[in-house]
Amino acid sequence: MIALVDCNSFYASCEQVFRPDLQNSPVVVLSNNDGCIIAANKEAKLITEIPMFQPVFKIKKLLDENNVSYFSSNYTLYSDMSHRVMDTLRDFSPIVEEYSIDESFVDLTAIDISNLTTIANNIKNKVFKNTGIPVGVGVASTKSLSKLANKFAKKVVNNNNVFVVDSEEKRKFLLSNLMVKDIWGIGKKHAIRLSNANILTALEFADMPVAWVRKEMTVIGERLWRELNGVPCLELVITPDKKKEIGTAKSFGKMLTDYTLIEEACSFYVSEVADLLRQQHSSCSQIEIGLQTNQFSSFDRQYKNKIVITLDSPTDSTVKLTKAALGGLKQIFKEGYRYKKVSVNLVGIVNKHEIQTNLFEIEHKAESSAITKVIDDLNSKYGKNKVKIATVGNREREWGLIREHRSPRYTTQWDELLCVGRGKL
Repeated sequence: MIALVDCNSFYASCEQVFRPDLQNSPVVVLSNNDGCIIAANKEAKLITEIPMFQPVFKIKKLLDENNVSYFSSNYTLYSDMSHRVMDTLRDFSPIVEEYSIDESFVDLTAIDISNLTTIANNIKNKVFKNTGIPVGVGVASTKSLSKLANKFAKKVVNNNNVFVVDSEEKRKFLLSNLMVKDIWGIGKKHAIRLSNANILTALEFADMPVAWVRKEMTVIGERLWRELNGVPCLELVITPDKKKEIGTAKSFGKMLTDYTLIEEACSFYVSEVADLLRQQHSSCSQIEIGLQTNQFSSFDRQYKNKIVITLDSPTDSTVKLTKAALGGLKQIFKEGYRYKKVSVNLVGIVNKHEIQTNLFEIEHKAESSAITKVIDDLNSKYGKNKVKIATVGNREREWGLIREHRSPRYTTQWDELLCVGRGKL
């Protein structure tokens, strides 16, 4: 049996954990540069006038009138809270697939089927006790059924955020109470095709002849059909595949014309993606740099360009990657434009231990793996970017994302720890 554990309104819940005064209050989280709403808790969702993905400046008055608390995205906090949830799940099973930042599949094969409801409730309660994050738990014999069980657990109040499919009767009951659009893996086109065939509920889809499903929805649809009928087709992925590309593309907090500021931002982003590259024990042979103006501006002159730099040999060195990136940036930068975004993308990724080296390349001392490891260790111990290369500079406030409403990084920064009591540390 497999449990799908999904955090409720995860980003908003992370904010509420450290703000008890916001319990049972509407909370929303904003996108990069505080642009629009990307997440909301159930109290905020009940305020139907608040549209998702609407620019905040257009609805700020509405938020204030409804006493909605809004926060800038705090991904450092969310990532750490996610790790804490996942660690708690491993108390119940060593086999956990981290499907996304806020949901995981947990293998409960070793659990007696008569104890599954108790275990599911224990999972929910222990995650909340350890992290303060509320979760829903759906348990079934396949991944697709457990996803639906989780959705149904949250949909019906009496389920108390837990639903276990431990019998054929419960399987049919679950599928009959959910629509085709609720099925994990059914896209818009397939939903329309099924609707045209008068297949509206998940049970009606599961009861269709397999030959029809294979013809109309290919082998992928057939696999989903079998999963809904209790035949496991999707295995748990314990060790995710290494990324074939690693990149980032964030908008500046304001429009930039100063090349040196764009250079600092580019260097900062290179250090971020290089760190991710090393975490998966890989190196890259190419780096792509992009630069663009604000395409939505009606009065700015428009310019967009990118360049791919091929390295002499694959590397994971931040210093070497930064040198290549800034060389490319200089080639595509043009004076007279107001730039909105610089992007960095690592491609040609290979296993670090399977590199064909270049006999004629001389490694600079600053590019050595030993120095890179020392820097990584120091940053891991004392905080992100405590040690950085000089081109990153110290003017992030002039180009960085707007985060006027960011909460403290309560769990990862010593100077932002939550203080309890009247006195100050």
